[in-house]
Amino acid sequence: MKTRITELFGIEHPIIQGGMHHVGYAELAAAVANAGGLGIITALTQPSPEALAEEIRRCREMTDKPFGVNLTFLPSVKQPDYPGYIEAIIRGGVKAVETAGNNPQKWLPILKENGIKVIHKCTAVRHALKAEAIGCDAVSVDGFECGGHPGEDDVPNFILLPRAAEELKIPFVASGGMADGRSLAAALALGAEGMNMGTRFIATQEAPVHENVKQAIVAASELDTRLVMRPLRNTERVMNNAAVERLLEKEKRLGASIKFEDIVEEVAGVYPRIMKTGEMDAGAWSCGMVAGLIHDIPTVQQLIDRIMAEAEGIIRERLTKMLNG
Repeated sequence: MKTRITELFGIEHPIIQGGMHHVGYAELAAAVANAGGLGIITALTQPSPEALAEEIRRCREMTDKPFGVNLTFLPSVKQPDYPGYIEAIIRGGVKAVETAGNNPQKWLPILKENGIKVIHKCTAVRHALKAEAIGCDAVSVDGFECGGHPGEDDVPNFILLPRAAEELKIPFVASGGMADGRSLAAALALGAEGMNMGTRFIATQEAPVHENVKQAIVAASELDTRLVMRPLRNTERVMNNAAVERLLEKEKRLGASIKFEDIVEEVAGVYPRIMKTGEMDAGAWSCGMVAGLIHDIPTVQQLIDRIMAEAEGIIRERLTKMLNG
């Protein structure tokens, strides 16, 4: 399948693996790349630029296909060494960067000078237009369904994607609610040039996370996620668990007076405990509503092959038959 996204990143299939904290390691990125998609290493999961450089080297040993790096720009008490991470990306010969969080404009010139294509993650059409205006090559349009941060507008992809198609000139991919060939065919029909999957890639054999995490996603329905940190205007969609119930109770009790310090126990530093040791009630962890569509834990190759076969079948057979009567 050929789209502007496959051509932009030099990949076989229009499928991107989103950057995910304590999930986006070399093993998963290489598996996605080898299966024809764009695998992504998560830079800020690595404790230093040197560690990122080593992770890029590890990925190169596992694949000779293109892969990218996610770089999230977030306000934080201790600012990450962004120049160092970017230097590691450039020296590693990476040619695709997924930016997220704040406006990446400050960093675009050095990325562009080194021939790196930038896809920026957006939750609103106005943000996507801004990304286009500052020179991003593509955008990932995140609907309200997505795991992680869906923004504050609450617009689902059935509206957001065609709105993006009306406004944007650069290519975009659909993110949030994407799991299978039906998702891809629908995303293409709504104007996207591919799709980005996060939660679906966690439930694969190569995802370097604890088996408890994968089983929790398979067991979950579309009703098992919750929105947290909404009063702080930092809304995150997470899998429901005991810690999330506690967090929501605090939000209800404290109301508008709630501060980040009040929920730090449920959200700060919990990812290693969940993803590495499988403590499923340790805290809040990002998960999309798409968990309701995830029923197995295939290899990445099996998953991508299945998605492409299903999408092509829908386009060639089911939809064409409707036209031909």
